[in-house]
Amino acid sequence: MSIQGPDPEAPKTAGASSSRKVLRILFAFSERRQEATVAELAEIVGIPVPTTYRHVALLKELQLLEEGRAGRYRPTARVMPLARAAQLSNDLAQIARPIVATAAEQLRETVMLMQYFGDAVVCVELTECDRPMRFTFQQGHSIPLGVGASGKMVLACLPPQTQQARLGEIQASGGLRREIDQASVNQFATSLAEMDDGLWACSVPVLPQSNKPVVLTLAGPAARISEASKEVTLDVLRKSATQIREELARYKL
Repeated sequence: MSIQGPDPEAPKTAGASSSRKVLRILFAFSERRQEATVAELAEIVGIPVPTTYRHVALLKELQLLEEGRAGRYRPTARVMPLARAAQLSNDLAQIARPIVATAAEQLRETVMLMQYFGDAVVCVELTECDRPMRFTFQQGHSIPLGVGASGKMVLACLPPQTQQARLGEIQASGGLRREIDQASVNQFATSLAEMDDGLWACSVPVLPQSNKPVVLTLAGPAARISEASKEVTLDVLRKSATQIREELARYKL
């Protein structure tokens, strides 16, 4: 499971500056950045190289980072139990699991529940379809904001000020901004061949207009998803998203 950076809009805890920097170094790693030098980590986190060396040394001492080839650091297997604990204790995933499974069974394609964290969208639950040719993903894998149906739908769900800030950070094109506006109005987003060649995806909001958006996404080979199937997909995803939302509301009572 990849671990994403902290929410930049969350209130800052007083007196925790050094701890925050250490965690930001650890959060800099993901499946898209599996290794990094101290200089690269310093640039990512925005702190001086000597300070980064000290924090990396602490993470090495705790056996959370190890040095690989050519002075490049990478997370160790010690973070895996933490990732597993996050998966097992995720109330959202537990509540959504049977609903996601039912949607995947109805549509016979892979269905994923995706949650926004920092600068990415993370898969917290999924059910793969039973067909030989299918889209394969894993819990904990993430995609960047603005990429694919999930990345666009999450952006469309963010409050306007946060959305504009994120669009600026990823240097969104005019075309992407129009897609985000359209997804906000239509309450769904689609993509074609953005994640993999020939892959079509559709995403709908589970928790719309939220600082922590959650979306439900189907992904499958475009060649076998007809226009009529796309309409059915959207209908099933929307009904499933409503079910998850209702179950969450009951859970919080």
